[in-house]
Amino acid sequence: MKVEFVGKNVLYMHGSKDEETVVPAAPDGGWGWMVVFGSFMIHVIADGIAYSFGVYVEDFKDYFDCNSADVGMLGSLILGVTWGTGPIASIFTNKYGCRKITIVGTLIAAFGFIISIFAPNIIFMYFSFGIVAGFGLGMAYLPAIVAVSFYFEKRRSLATGLAVCGSGFGTFIFAPLTNLLLEEYGWKGTVLIETGLLLNCILCGAVFRPMEPDPQLKTEAKRANETAVWEADAEVINRPVAYVQMAESARLASSLSSIPHHNSKDTKIRKRTFSEADKVENGNPTELLRPGSRRDVYYPASLEHIPMYKANPKEYKKNVMVIKEKKAVQDDETCLSSFCNSVRDFFNELRETMDISLLWDLVFMLFAVSNLLTSIGYCVPYIFLPERAQSMGIANRKQASFLISIIGITNTIGRIVFGWIADFKFVNRLMLYNTVLVLCGIASLLSGLCITYPAMSFYAASYGLLVGVFTCLTPIVLVDLLGLDKLSNSFGLVLFFQGIGAVVGPPMAGAVYDITKNYDDSFYLMGICIAISGLMLYPIPCIRRLCSKKASEQEIALGKAPTTTAVAKGDEEAVLHLSPSESIL
Repeated sequence: MKVEFVGKNVLYMHGSKDEETVVPAAPDGGWGWMVVFGSFMIHVIADGIAYSFGVYVEDFKDYFDCNSADVGMLGSLILGVTWGTGPIASIFTNKYGCRKITIVGTLIAAFGFIISIFAPNIIFMYFSFGIVAGFGLGMAYLPAIVAVSFYFEKRRSLATGLAVCGSGFGTFIFAPLTNLLLEEYGWKGTVLIETGLLLNCILCGAVFRPMEPDPQLKTEAKRANETAVWEADAEVINRPVAYVQMAESARLASSLSSIPHHNSKDTKIRKRTFSEADKVENGNPTELLRPGSRRDVYYPASLEHIPMYKANPKEYKKNVMVIKEKKAVQDDETCLSSFCNSVRDFFNELRETMDISLLWDLVFMLFAVSNLLTSIGYCVPYIFLPERAQSMGIANRKQASFLISIIGITNTIGRIVFGWIADFKFVNRLMLYNTVLVLCGIASLLSGLCITYPAMSFYAASYGLLVGVFTCLTPIVLVDLLGLDKLSNSFGLVLFFQGIGAVVGPPMAGAVYDITKNYDDSFYLMGICIAISGLMLYPIPCIRRLCSKKASEQEIALGKAPTTTAVAKGDEEAVLHLSPSESIL
């Protein structure tokens, strides 16, 4: 695969048969701000509905005559399935694009919510409200992040930060809104109204249009590649017969775009590149603008934090592109064989997205288990804090629902603050991540002292602020630990661990309450899990020094290795002296 830059804002890529595709550079603005707005609104609506589930707890317990563990399982499913759907959503987004998958995911979630109003028991709700709606929300959630990443590089940190802030704003808005609707229309009417609001995500997803090169740039690229012609020196006649026959066959074969290069000094051959203008104009020029085509698509920070991008952006872009050859479609392929091939391709993609070989990496497993423990405790306040305040007699229903709003808005502040702090060069992001998680766990352990509404509000604010580090820095710390090259593979597994934790945590907390009739013990358990998740990451620097091998300067500059990894001797000057056609990945 050869990659060239034509002009300022366009990337020209040559495939295995010299097929070219014009790929635009990220605009870092323009329509990208509309994409950010669409992503922001999806976070407002989707996360607002999901994280306001705690307001429903009392109504669901009364209507379905079930206990806290049963309702906790329902809340954990919608959040856990949303997170765990990440790897699957990545595959479909890579195949069909952000716009289509966002719209389809929204429709699936809406279908799940609508059929929930006909649920005869809590078991059916597990399927409709938890699994179906959670799967749809997960399918809409991931493309909303990926679309922003493709439109921004230098300003990616700002753009991604603005987009994910919608989660906190949505929680802040939807918690009291849900409570108001429940008082007026009951839980079924509330679900229907919020489903109508959810369908607005279709319009938000519609703005995720694929990036296309400027027509003028496509014309320039086309013109530049149509001027070359085959030229052979007359001395080629004196070459061996086999070579002449090879060259003649290459000229006659319409599917070939070049003949083999001869190493003799007497041969003067200039290769012509057959233009693929028809492919660019009539085909799909955005084939390369999908999650699988870039290794840095899940990296939420500015790419200027990556050494090679900062020193040589063009070289960096050529090395992070991952181009996969499309399989030819057989004319006589039956529907059954086509379906079987699609299923096989899906599982192959899933295996690549969730690289199980990382399970033998001690550093990754520590981080993954830490994420699982954090996720066990993460969802508990969103689901049970309102009922906890009401059971203590310190808040009415309206005041209790506002506690979730406090978590939502302070979570937004936490994401912004910790993201800003992590951008400083002198900050050790792993230590920041660990320490704040430990403080978050301690805050939950001390929540038993909150016996008044102001004190409980202070706990909600502290929890929302501190847990913001989890949602903000997880992918960034993952890059620091494993390198950018492994981000897309490791992030899928981390999402899977997060999904398991989110499913396990709330029903566990609910079961503890059913046994003790006291939510304090549930929150103590949650605090212990979160505190341990931070403490267990402190040994990682020592483990890396003992176990990791030295990395070359090339690997570090491209983000293939952690930035703190030792550099192999002799590679210090190698990184910025690559030829335009050299590929490291």
